[in-house]
Amino acid sequence: MGKNFSNLKVILVEPNGPLNVGSVARLCSNFEVDELRIVSPKCDIFSLEAKKMALKGHKFLENSKIFDDLQKATFDCDLVLASCGRIDVNKNLFLGSSEDIFDWTLSFKKINNLAIIFGREDRGLTNSELLLANKTFHIPTSQNNPSLNLSHAVSIALYELNKSSKRNFDQELKVFNLASSKQIHDSFLEIEELLLKVGYLLKHTSKAKITKFKNFILRSNTSMHEINVLRGIVHQINWFLNNSKRN
Repeated sequence: MGKNFSNLKVILVEPNGPLNVGSVARLCSNFEVDELRIVSPKCDIFSLEAKKMALKGHKFLENSKIFDDLQKATFDCDLVLASCGRIDVNKNLFLGSSEDIFDWTLSFKKINNLAIIFGREDRGLTNSELLLANKTFHIPTSQNNPSLNLSHAVSIALYELNKSSKRNFDQELKVFNLASSKQIHDSFLEIEELLLKVGYLLKHTSKAKITKFKNFILRSNTSMHEINVLRGIVHQINWFLNNSKRN
């Protein structure tokens, strides 16, 4: 694909059909994907069915990395995108079209370890899983039948990403300095713990409030420096609270 990014990871969450997995492996070969990652597969991804569909992409099946949760599958990725075809998605979550999100992604000079997540065939990704991504996109389809077959969604996304990389080649590109999804996730674990400690959040409502705050951070394209400043503030408040109790 384009020169704007390297080490593209395609991540499938709990795929249920070996034919889909095989087809996606073939697509990884078609579009020069670096690695196929699979979270808690619900089928035999090494079955004869999967291998027949993979054809020249069989190496992506053989070398695929298996994880038991999505957070672990994205731990080393600098930018994470997630596909969403659900109509009941959290209203606070910003959804951009695949074309717009890929154009934005490729407006940067260089991105190391870009990941694209695709959800379950029957119900996609949960709201909490979508929050592990920096950006969430949808592929525009008929409102009467918005859900796409898994391998079809992957093929469209990879094609559009490839097309966007060529269209943006001559543009003036920005330096990539966004906080990774892991940095944001880890920061919000600390923020939630602090806000529970000081009584701003209550256990039964903390998840909903933190989700709104996290969505705000994701929408604002927070930089690595900005998220480090936020974490520094949290650490300083924790230090003060812990030391004031001793006096």
